Amino acid sequence: MLTQSDTALIVIDIQGKLARLMDNSDSMISATAILTKAMQTLGIPVLFVEQLPDKLGSTVDELKPLIPAGDAFAKATFSALKTESIEQQLAAINRQQWLVCGIEAHICVYQTVMDLLASGKEVHLVTDGIASRDPLNKQLAISKMHAAGAQLTGVEMAIFELLERADTQAFKAILPLIK
Repeated sequence: MLTQSDTALIVIDIQGKLARLMDNSDSMISATAILTKAMQTLGIPVLFVEQLPDKLGSTVDELKPLIPAGDAFAKATFSALKTESIEQQLAAINRQQWLVCGIEAHICVYQTVMDLLASGKEVHLVTDGIASRDPLNKQLAISKMHAAGAQLTGVEMAIFELLERADTQAFKAILPLIK
C-alpha cells in the first residue's frame, strides 16, 4: 500500500504536440492533472521531466501550472534516471514508493520504471496516466513493467490508498477533483 510519508510522483514527458498524438491523450492528461493536484494537496513531492524540451516543446498547458517552482527537469535520455540532475533530485526527494505516469509508455516510461525497479524502488504504474501513440505498445509496456515488478494502479486507487480515511480535511479538499 502507498503511504503519504514514502510516496512521490514522477510525470514523464507529457509535452508539446507529441502529447496530443497519444491514444486517449485528453483522458491521460486529465488523469495526470487530477493525480498531481491530489499529491500537492497531500504534500507529496511531484517531479516533472521533459524530453528535449527545446525540440519537443514544454509540458502541456493543462499541466504546466502544476509544475513545482515552474521548472521541469530536462533530459535527453529515455530513462529519467540516466540524467544526472534527475537522478540527484530523486535521491534528494528520498522516497521509496514512486507513482509513475507519462508518455510514451513503451519508451521513456518503461525505461524509467525499469531503472527505478533496478535501484530498489517500489514502483506503482498509474495505468490511466500513461499512454503511447499505439495502444498495443501501451499494453505491451504495462505487461513488461508488471512482470518486472511494477505494481499497477489507477488515479483513484492511488489517491484513496494515500488518503486512508474519509473524515479528514485532505479528503474534503481532494473529493472535488474526482467527482
